[in-house]
Amino acid sequence: MSESHSHVAEGPWGGGGSPYAIGSKKLGMWLFIVSDVMTFTALLMAYSYSRVSNPDWPTQVFPIFPAVIFSTTMTIVLLASSLTMVMAVAAAHRQDRGAAVKWLLATMLGGLIFCGLHLAEWMHLIEEGVRPFSNPWGSPLFGASFFGITGLHMTHVLCGVIYLGIIAFGYGSKRFKDEDVEVSGLYWHFVDLVWMFVFPMIYLMSVKYN
Repeated sequence: MSESHSHVAEGPWGGGGSPYAIGSKKLGMWLFIVSDVMTFTALLMAYSYSRVSNPDWPTQVFPIFPAVIFSTTMTIVLLASSLTMVMAVAAAHRQDRGAAVKWLLATMLGGLIFCGLHLAEWMHLIEEGVRPFSNPWGSPLFGASFFGITGLHMTHVLCGVIYLGIIAFGYGSKRFKDEDVEVSGLYWHFVDLVWMFVFPMIYLMSVKYN
């Protein structure tokens, strides 16, 4: 009887362990990512439906320069920031706190550059008359869809920069563990992955060639 009781206490449901063999922080981040995936999926599906169903939807909006050049550069910057995030997680696994913090700061820099380029691209469109509820080329839903989707993504990037700053400070001062760096990496890679769908669906499918 005592042997059976001891076996139960040492099991994953006996307390002090994770029944899913995953830390609570990582599990919480995965649940957040799943919910956010549904949000962006719904927005991109609504954008696609609006594009197909509206005969006056502008299909040639973004000129090669500056829009496509800027958005392509933004994509390269985000991909590079994913690489620096991988390096930060690898350094954390090696217990190299100094290197991990440096790679986290490099990732934050990439996020800030992305936001700066994005705001510059926004300003170009605003100068041409695009607004959240209107645009000079057709359906007013285009402005709402464009600013809504890209603005939500840029908000995620800005929140990610702040998040990584907190992790960098806490990990550098030994307040956070390796897992915290890894969890922040999950968020950052998710933000980068979302852009890999936003970029072609909004920019590349609406290139203006003349």
